[in-house]
Amino acid sequence: MGERFDMSRPIYAQIVERLKAKILAGIYPPGGHLDSVRDMAAAAGVNPNTMQRALAQLEAEGLVYTERTTGRFVTEDTALLEQLRDETARSMTAEYLEKMRGIGYGPAEAAKLMTGWETKESD
Repeated sequence: MGERFDMSRPIYAQIVERLKAKILAGIYPPGGHLDSVRDMAAAAGVNPNTMQRALAQLEAEGLVYTERTTGRFVTEDTALLEQLRDETARSMTAEYLEKMRGIGYGPAEAAKLMTGWETKESD
């Protein structure tokens, strides 16, 4: 069973976003080995060429590297990963605040609404 994709956007771009999120969340740890292109494509329910394109994009961004005979791995550059996590968090926060402004909330009010959103998992 494959993943669900928004057909209004390129599938490879959505795969890049999802893999990047998994890398930044530590689901794929630094230095971790990635499954083969075919296995990842089958799991996502996409053509291997689409998965290859997504992985090539991640490689161009420095998040993934290839070792010729052993496969693909997540970068071990923890400084890069932390920088990308921070940039992603800032971008998501700015997007949230912009949406809140759209319904009449200022940054302080939006932050106040977030109080108490902690879950048992984050404790």
